[in-house]
Amino acid sequence: MNTRAYFYLTVTSLFWGGNSVAGKLAVGHVSPMVLTTFRWIVALSVILALMMPQVKRDWPVIRKHWLQLLLYGVFGFTAFNALLYTALGYTSAINAVIEQASIPMLIFAFNFILFRIQASAAQIVGFAVTLIGVLITAAHGEFSALAELEFNFGDLLILLACIVYAGYTIALRWKPALSWQSFIAAPAFGALLSAIPLFFWELSRGGTIMPDATGWAIVLYAGIFPSLLSQVLYVRGVEMIGANRAGLFINAIPVFGTLLSVLLVGETMHPFHGVALLLVLGGIAIAEWGRPKT
Repeated sequence: MNTRAYFYLTVTSLFWGGNSVAGKLAVGHVSPMVLTTFRWIVALSVILALMMPQVKRDWPVIRKHWLQLLLYGVFGFTAFNALLYTALGYTSAINAVIEQASIPMLIFAFNFILFRIQASAAQIVGFAVTLIGVLITAAHGEFSALAELEFNFGDLLILLACIVYAGYTIALRWKPALSWQSFIAAPAFGALLSAIPLFFWELSRGGTIMPDATGWAIVLYAGIFPSLLSQVLYVRGVEMIGANRAGLFINAIPVFGTLLSVLLVGETMHPFHGVALLLVLGGIAIAEWGRPKT
């Protein structure tokens, strides 16, 4: 079962690494809230076409837990991606994917604060190393910026998005007993409902960019892969090996995202990116090696 979970979570990280790159490519082709809204229209269209029979069978459970399921969509789906896509107008795709490596650390911290799940000494060291890598990236390698707590606005938005997604992951422990089709369908509907006000807010500010040909390609990618398939695989992975272990795979996002950013966006790898990657992945390796054996 673990091998299958590892595969699911690795593919999830690949698609999410591509999501950050897609958000960067979207600049000038489709505005952040249009992308956030249209991606869920695409995802729901696929759900309605392929999953409705199962959703109808699970309707009594969905109706009983409708608010909880909608909130999963509001925070785990819409809020995270709205913050991410907005941030990518201010910072690089490489920064975005590396900073998302803070999510596993946040998951461990929330688990300890809320449920007193203990961390070993090696995990604490690993968390500290990971945090250093994240902070170096957020400060663009300028240690003086770290001392003065001066961060790029986009980097702050991404860190806020990480907090939101870590909270969503922890909340999956209370997920009602549903088939994976129904569990994704209900939050996806909540995600669309919560994205619509953001769309009109962006429209009122005159910042709306409707998708061109490139924008539509990005919308389709985001709607099918990060929005639908990744969410399905991530939830399944959490079910199989738990939030702490599954969350560690989010640190593959920097690896996939950095490679895709260099290949597709033409961004340049700076030395501080390499240092940050090594710190982030090395810290998580230490934490995984030293996790409590229960």
